[in-house]
Amino acid sequence: RGKTQDNMSKMPMRVLVTGGSGLVGKAIEHVVKNEGGKLEGEEWIFLSSKDGDLVDIAQTRAIFEKHRPTHVIHLAAKVGGLYLHMKENLYFLRDNLRINDNVLQTAHEMDVSKVVSCLSSCIFPDKTEYPIDESMIHNGPPHDSNYGYSHAKRMIDVQNRAYFQQHGRRYTAVIPTNVFGPYDNFNIENGHVLSALMNKTYKAKKEGTSVTVCGSGNPRRQFTFSLDLGRLIIWVLREYKEIDPIILSVGEEDEVSIKEVEDMIASALEFTGEIHFDTMLGDGQLKKTASNAKLRSYLPDFTFTPLKEALKMTCDWFVANYDAART
Repeated sequence: RGKTQDNMSKMPMRVLVTGGSGLVGKAIEHVVKNEGGKLEGEEWIFLSSKDGDLVDIAQTRAIFEKHRPTHVIHLAAKVGGLYLHMKENLYFLRDNLRINDNVLQTAHEMDVSKVVSCLSSCIFPDKTEYPIDESMIHNGPPHDSNYGYSHAKRMIDVQNRAYFQQHGRRYTAVIPTNVFGPYDNFNIENGHVLSALMNKTYKAKKEGTSVTVCGSGNPRRQFTFSLDLGRLIIWVLREYKEIDPIILSVGEEDEVSIKEVEDMIASALEFTGEIHFDTMLGDGQLKKTASNAKLRSYLPDFTFTPLKEALKMTCDWFVANYDAART
């Protein structure tokens, strides 16, 4: 095995990206194709759900047989809006457990040398101290609203440790915070908060109405631009050697309130109407501050795209691709 491993590392990678048509997959594809993220001789395959259902082990195996990857970036997941998660926790638990087990076990059986899976900041304990770091993932139950999805995601970390312990596999995971960018789900009901606000504000501008933001606008979040995340995931694939997950996020000092973000979106879309905050609607968690100290210890000089600039790029993309975007 030692020998084949050495040869593997000298051969160009064949990277399979599951969930390749989503927000993060599209960002990685952009970096690979347009920013020199792909090295000579490498092959990068971006899968979408059209290429097969990863809940099904036979289809998962067929995909791996067809592409024979040496490396996998695992982004695929069953997700829905907040209210769907609250209604169908069992469905999200079972389907995501299956997807993750199918991908990791098939990767192991086919001698994939590295897998980088994408977790979510919703997996962190609901009752916790801040800032949250990588060592705290399993310190208590996740938020009640989408516990099925969160527990399935946490199990990736457990499984990664077990593959290393039993088989010496270098399978790891990244934890991004509040990602936004082109190709996001901009649906007002179940899209991510930032993208839903863009859609709402654009609609209000077209219709000459005011914007109503759900909640007080006070909750604070760390927003990470998808292209920055794409660059960092490729770095993790190539350079990060730990099994333990790594938080990929802007720093604690970059946390902003929903109100500040809505003001930036309004100026990016040149919306001059009124903005109301509907305080009858709940706020969810007021903050979820995550520490990126571990990332900074590895990459002290990595520069995140300034939020204003990233928002402007995303708003411009949304307006230009309005008919094709997920709304």
